[in-house]
Amino acid sequence: MVSYFPVDPERHGGKGWCHAPVYTFAATQTVAPLVGAEFAMTAVAMPIAFVRQDDSFLPVAILSPIQGQNFFVGPNGHWLGSYVPASLRIYPFRLARQEGADQVSLCIDEDSGLIVDADNNPDTSKFFEPDGKPSAALIAIWQFIQQIELSRVATNSAVAALAECNVIAPWPLTVHDGKQQVTINGLFQIDEAALNALDDESFGKLRKASALAVGYSQLVSMHTLNVFRQFGMLQQQLAQKAKPLPSVSSLFPVDDGGTIRFN
Repeated sequence: MVSYFPVDPERHGGKGWCHAPVYTFAATQTVAPLVGAEFAMTAVAMPIAFVRQDDSFLPVAILSPIQGQNFFVGPNGHWLGSYVPASLRIYPFRLARQEGADQVSLCIDEDSGLIVDADNNPDTSKFFEPDGKPSAALIAIWQFIQQIELSRVATNSAVAALAECNVIAPWPLTVHDGKQQVTINGLFQIDEAALNALDDESFGKLRKASALAVGYSQLVSMHTLNVFRQFGMLQQQLAQKAKPLPSVSSLFPVDDGGTIRFN
């Protein structure tokens, strides 16, 4: 169950949150939304595709060829890949607009099991200082999510430009999951032939919208499809052995000032 509430001094004063050591919450997630700032890192780690969202396209990382199973999350919840999409790294936080409100708020999933009493859990990050001001850790989370949202706005414009130039096409995709061939429906890709055939004016529009990096990253990412065969076989081995995996703290790079970074 997911239950998001705005982070508030009255509600969360004296409390803190644990940094999730595992990704059990994403174990059934088959795609993760992406923003342009992380395309280059995602492209070498997992396939990128587009999915329809109303009248537009949403760029996503493909996490699994099988509905309800994330191939990048091991049996014990640890991440198996080399890159974790930012939309998963910010959990249990998210931006959300509460009913009747004009602006979005920083919210947290209160059913995550990660909110604890800060005084009795010194290894956690507290929400607020005793004077009610946001803690450095909370400010870092807020700034990171703001970076994501700023990149999302630019990404939406880039993808819209690609769609306007008619270079986004259906992607009839069949992959091997370590056991058998699996067909994935509803995905879209960049039509490389159509992209290369654009006239100078259309190509210039894509460059101005910073859409070329998005398009070429998606094309590069298609060479990572074998990751599902590899991780499918690894999942089987791990399920049999059921041994703990090493820590994945390196997947959450933090600089000396406590700010989370994309790379």
